[in-house]
Amino acid sequence: MKAQFKTVNGFKFERFQTKSFSETELLKRSKTYFEKINARRTVREFSDKPVPAAVIRNLIRAASSAPSGAHKQPWTFCVVKDLNLKKQIRIAAEKEERESYENRMSEEWLDAIKPLQTDWNKPFLETAPYLIIVFKHSYEVKPDGTKKNNYYVTESVGLACGFLLTAIHHAGLVALTHTPSPMNFLSDILKRPANEKPFLLIPVGYPNAETWVPRLKRKNLKAVLVEY
Repeated sequence: MKAQFKTVNGFKFERFQTKSFSETELLKRSKTYFEKINARRTVREFSDKPVPAAVIRNLIRAASSAPSGAHKQPWTFCVVKDLNLKKQIRIAAEKEERESYENRMSEEWLDAIKPLQTDWNKPFLETAPYLIIVFKHSYEVKPDGTKKNNYYVTESVGLACGFLLTAIHHAGLVALTHTPSPMNFLSDILKRPANEKPFLLIPVGYPNAETWVPRLKRKNLKAVLVEY
């Protein structure tokens, strides 16, 4: 029997094993996955139907399995169910969003988002059963209070968010990537430490019984793929 573990320069390694598939099965599986993930849509019309907390915990587990620079895992996922906290977040987010729509956004920007038909009102921040607020760790704090660097933080947390969105869709739920700017109010409301910076606010839940989303077209393969 082959050894399943070994030590290299004092660090432990484990044997990686995965199932091999025929080319026919590979093609089938890749096509099936594309068809499933291509059905994912950003939703703004949420039902208040409860979602089991265990489901949300599994989604976070999936997200935190993402690769990260030097395996530092520089993220925290804050899950908000409390109605009072959700209301505070909505009030603060709408304040920033209204300022953005009325004073910060350029005409070009406003024109670009016209097909989405959005505005500064964000009722989904209270309607969705859960808000997942992703924080990135710009650095860590050692027990003695000194700072310890993290690496490729933005890239790592972005990958984790991608894993999270995929897991949400796979579970049969919907999500919205909400980015009110600035987002410092999230740190204040949730009392997060100084080394954590808000990265993304994601309402999660079921869609309304009747939900409408913009009819958008994704770029075709020729527009996004370059083969050498």
